[in-house]
Amino acid sequence: MTIVTIFNQKGGVGKTTTALNLAASLAQHGRRPYAIDLDPQSHLSAISNIAAASGDDTVLSLFQRNRPLRELVRESASGIGIMPSHPELSKVDTLFGKGYNVVNRLNTALRAEKFDDHEQPVIIDCCPLIGVLSLNAIFACDGLIVPISADHLSAKGAFQIEKTLKALEPVLKRRVKRRYLMTRFDGRRGMAWDVLRMVEEKFGEEVCRTRIAENVSLAESPAYNKTIFEYAPASRGAHDYDELLEELLADGFIERRALLRD
Repeated sequence: MTIVTIFNQKGGVGKTTTALNLAASLAQHGRRPYAIDLDPQSHLSAISNIAAASGDDTVLSLFQRNRPLRELVRESASGIGIMPSHPELSKVDTLFGKGYNVVNRLNTALRAEKFDDHEQPVIIDCCPLIGVLSLNAIFACDGLIVPISADHLSAKGAFQIEKTLKALEPVLKRRVKRRYLMTRFDGRRGMAWDVLRMVEEKFGEEVCRTRIAENVSLAESPAYNKTIFEYAPASRGAHDYDELLEELLADGFIERRALLRD
């Protein structure tokens, strides 16, 4: 099973852009990944043209009435099986508390329903808050990608995540694999290089070699409800997300056999 969670405790760093386009790159290479939208703002769902009529069409129904996850999957035009979000999903935090069985609920369901076909990885998009939803995403994942836009506040969000993950290790009984991904990187700006050096000093080899460059097409594509591969397949943004996928495959972060062709 390859389940990858995209999370940073800072908004506006490219979490949804990365979740959507990493999944789209997987689809481009011959497999139908799943993407779970755990952000009540529902940006990933909206870009994918997948609208949930109510919270019952989201993971909320898993918590409320143990609805099977496979009943939630809807196919997007880009070949991704989307489990959509809805603003009602925010009720999870207030309704169910943060006991172990609650924060492990998504993990339990994914494994019980045998989302263990290595040809269909699962990508989870999160809101930037540590709550029941993001904890479920962390408990369920095999690996965590932390997008860091090239600014100091984004880096501080990543440093906070490291503290959170270390605090969770006694409960998880494992160290979650992670990769730190620089996004919105503009090599003409000295601050971008300063933040990169800071992140590399802190996280070393866990920093992705691939950097997602500041790119007009990446910024524009959500307005047209398209992945970067649908909107501008020859763009720098598409190239960067393909390169990211190849890096994650090469170092085993995503299992290479999860693809039909490389």
